[in-house]
Amino acid sequence: MDDWGPESGRGGVILRTLAERPFCSIVIPCYNEEEHIERVVRAAAGQRYPADRMEIFVVDGRSLDRTRDIVRALADEDPRIILLDNPQRLQAAAMNMAIKRSRGDVIVRMDAHADYEPGYVAASVAALRRTGALNVGGAMRPRAKTTFQKALCAALGSPLGVGGSASRDPEREGYVESVWCGAFRREAFELAGLFDPDARTNEDAELNQRILERGGRIYQSRDIVGHYYPRSSFRTLFQQYFNYGSGRARTILRRGLPPSIRPLIPFTTLVTFTVLASLAAFYPPARPVLGAAVSVYVLAIFAAAAWACRRVDGRLVFHVAAMFPVMHLAHGLGFAVGLARYAQEPLRDAEPERLTAR
Repeated sequence: MDDWGPESGRGGVILRTLAERPFCSIVIPCYNEEEHIERVVRAAAGQRYPADRMEIFVVDGRSLDRTRDIVRALADEDPRIILLDNPQRLQAAAMNMAIKRSRGDVIVRMDAHADYEPGYVAASVAALRRTGALNVGGAMRPRAKTTFQKALCAALGSPLGVGGSASRDPEREGYVESVWCGAFRREAFELAGLFDPDARTNEDAELNQRILERGGRIYQSRDIVGHYYPRSSFRTLFQQYFNYGSGRARTILRRGLPPSIRPLIPFTTLVTFTVLASLAAFYPPARPVLGAAVSVYVLAIFAAAAWACRRVDGRLVFHVAAMFPVMHLAHGLGFAVGLARYAQEPLRDAEPERLTAR
């Protein structure tokens, strides 16, 4: 990479000069998204960015609904839209497939369960040019359609729900350890490699960890605005956070500890309560300690719920309070299961395939 231009990545990485309007490849992984896919593809196609400087890949995991038919119809209207088949049905595999086919100097990921402002791509390019980062993104701004989602949005705005994650703070501006979705300079995949092709979850955090390890930087900008729709039931919320925990465990076994200990807190909390409960069952003096720990936890979740509802709807306090233990327990259990599962399975080469430099 010694032949790269003089522009610094501000993290020890030397980058080529990025054009004012670089060619952008938008990638939308999807599976059974007939309710959302037209909206997100039209949002991508309608970006306030030169039309001849964009291509749009919709990478479908062999949907069983009308997703592919909808995308084909949109592609008939707009030749920039390209439908790809993803037999693995994993988002990481979808991203890699499109990145290898892409022509862009910037690769922008868009998830299907989200809305994007018309200036999303332009703001991402501006942030890449301004900061020298390899990956930029905006905060995860949740948007609700149902009462459950409204309560969940409030919970996700609380430090008790997300551990103070910068990616949940819409006012955050600066270098971070990970961002939502992401707009990547092509060099990110040349330097750190593509997405982990076997990752079922946490593929974005794992890639961002590799980018940081290679000296690259990641930046979150208030100007990059998108909204996503969270899960709509306790069952799907539990499943989501269980998968998050399992994926995080796999990443730690593969790459070592992350830049912060925040992802370990639910597992540590679960272990603490499990140990206290086991001691209390056989050692009576431990019971007051368990009772005190439970009381502190219950008080904490209700205090956090009241704080989270102060700008939303006070009647949602009990709904919001119920979200916290579901997320904590699911993530902690998923992490424990992931440790047990992936510690016994041989993992692929820890360094995924790199994109060939152009």
